[in-house]
Parts: sequence; structure tokens; C-alpha cells
Amino acid sequence: MNEQIKQIAERLKGLRDSLNLSHEEMAKYCKRTHKEVMDYETGMIDIPMSFLFDVARSFNIDTSTLISGEEPHMKSYFLTRYGKGIYAERNKAYKYQALASGYKHPKAEPFEVTVDPNDEEIHINSHEGEEFNYILEGRLFLSINNKNLILNQGDSIYFNSSYPHGMKALDNKPVRFLAIIL
Repeated sequence: MNEQIKQIAERLKGLRDSLNLSHEEMAKYCKRTHKEVMDYETGMIDIPMSFLFDVARSFNIDTSTLISGEEPHMKSYFLTRYGKGIYAERNKAYKYQALASGYKHPKAEPFEVTVDPNDEEIHINSHEGEEFNYILEGRLFLSINNKNLILNQGDSIYFNSSYPHGMKALDNKPVRFLAIIL
């Protein structure tokens, strides 16, 4: 697994240790199994963004702190220059660029997401809240609660992200989109 995932895993373990929680207690807060929490802390498997969102919400910390290891400080505004957001490359299919990583306790989590084409099965996930996606480039296959949709450049969708959802790039080309998690 990549170095960034290992670092995120270390921050997760450090957070759990500092809160003096067992794997079982952490799992209960984050609505996961204790085995999932243990597996994520190894840094050897992909850590879903949905899990990072759940940890952040459960313990009132910023998602960007888990991703980058740096605490955001801005309260009035935070400017992200083109291509300068904090990157989180969870696996070979999805790359996230956090666009508000320096803003303390944002009400929404904006990301530029790149989905590279691959031959793997769609990874399905869910997380509390709602999500808005706006396609910047490419064509995206999106499955939400077993409803299959195709989004083209300029299309957008707003949905309940607690429903199982997953995506895949079409036409053997990468897809870039703006994702705002609420």
C-alpha cells in the first residue's frame, strides 16, 4: 500500500490511542466492525474516505487533519490555488484533492476527484450526509442504491450519500469532478 495510506493509518491509531479507546469502541462510534478498524490501522489496505468522514464527525476533528496530519487554522476563508490542494491517493482508481484543507471545521468537504479507468469491479461505499458531484471532464458511470446513471461533462448530481454508491470512468479515459460532501 502507498506511504500516504500508512501515514493516515498511523494517525487513526494515534487518535484512538489518545482517546483511550479500544478497537471495539472506535468501531461503535464510526459504525464499523472492530476488524475493519484494526485493518485500517495496519495501513495495508485502502482506507475509505467514508470512514475518514465518520471518524472526523465522531470525534469533532477535520478530515483534512486525518489526511495530511496538519491542523487547519483559517476561520474566515481559505484559498486553494490550482493544483495545490492536499492530495489523497487512496488506491489506483480514485485520487482526491482536498480544496478546503486549511479551513477549520468546514460544514462541507469539497474535493476534486479523479477516477482513472480500470478493469476492476466498482467499489461501493456509503457515508452519512449528502453529496454533490459536478463533472468537469470525461464520462462517469455512477451507481446509487442500485440505480445506474451515466454523467457527462457539465452534468451534476445531488444525492443522499448514505445510500450505497460507486463510480467508474468510461471510455477508457480519466474522469475529473468536483465533489462536495455535506
